[in-house]
Amino acid sequence: MTYKNAKAELCGETRLGLIKYVMALMNSARLGIAAQSVGLGQEAYNEALKYAGERQQFHKKIIEFPAVYDMLSRMKAKIDAGRSLLYMTARYVDIYKCLEDIQRERPLTPEERAECKKYSRLADAFTPLAKGMNSEYANQNAYDAISIHGGSGFIMEYKCQRLYRDARIFSIYEGTTQLQVVAAIRYITNGTYLTIMKEMLENEVSEDLKPLQNTVRTLVELYEQSINYVKGANNQEVQDFLARRLYDMTGDIMMSLLILDDATHAPHLFTQSANVYVHAAEEDVIGNSVYVKNFIEEDLVNFRAKAKEVGE
Repeated sequence: MTYKNAKAELCGETRLGLIKYVMALMNSARLGIAAQSVGLGQEAYNEALKYAGERQQFHKKIIEFPAVYDMLSRMKAKIDAGRSLLYMTARYVDIYKCLEDIQRERPLTPEERAECKKYSRLADAFTPLAKGMNSEYANQNAYDAISIHGGSGFIMEYKCQRLYRDARIFSIYEGTTQLQVVAAIRYITNGTYLTIMKEMLENEVSEDLKPLQNTVRTLVELYEQSINYVKGANNQEVQDFLARRLYDMTGDIMMSLLILDDATHAPHLFTQSANVYVHAAEEDVIGNSVYVKNFIEEDLVNFRAKAKEVGE
């Protein structure tokens, strides 16, 4: 587009275009994509569950096969945990947006200004987590839905082939998952997420969920050790290389705590998902923790050399 002698008016304040306005716009879009991801993941689960309950092999429905009901239970757990993370992030956004609206009508009190700043920061911290984790879950659920359908999942007759194609963009547009990691890593290393995790561990859970809460408490300890190891390396390249693993650990633990809270308040809806999700998170967090704590700077040299060798 070419403008000639067009009248221009300043929107907003100077020097805040990129830092405040563009980032706020991107965060709004990212929250929307997180919601899209939860919706698509739910639909993929619905299609897979329906097909598994109808399709028969060896004189029984395939939903009775361990490999199939394992996939279905994990799909459901990811949806429930991801939706809880989405709602918590949206709550943070609603609070600070509400205070900003009030500010247009009258000056905020000191307490309101502090609250607005707090929830704006929390929204900035949790938006890349909600977008990245849920978009990856949408892709995984769409993939598993096709696997459960078998060859039928690849043909146009069934919806899951379209869900699989639709899901792929979620982890790309408005910032790839790798960029969500970049946006979240400072909140990992400065302890924002860790502080919230420790606060959430103080929440009461129902008696039958306490063993799961203790499991998550152990995972938080491993998470803190991993963060300290990365910070102790005092090497930006090491931090960048291990950031994705710290990010995944953050999401796994945060959603474990959220699903435990959901299961405490609505056990008939979320207890099964809590059991499945926390044990899956345990598997992932322990694996990532072992990788991080055994990583040495010489590994970077080897990875870099191998990449160069392949490139040539």
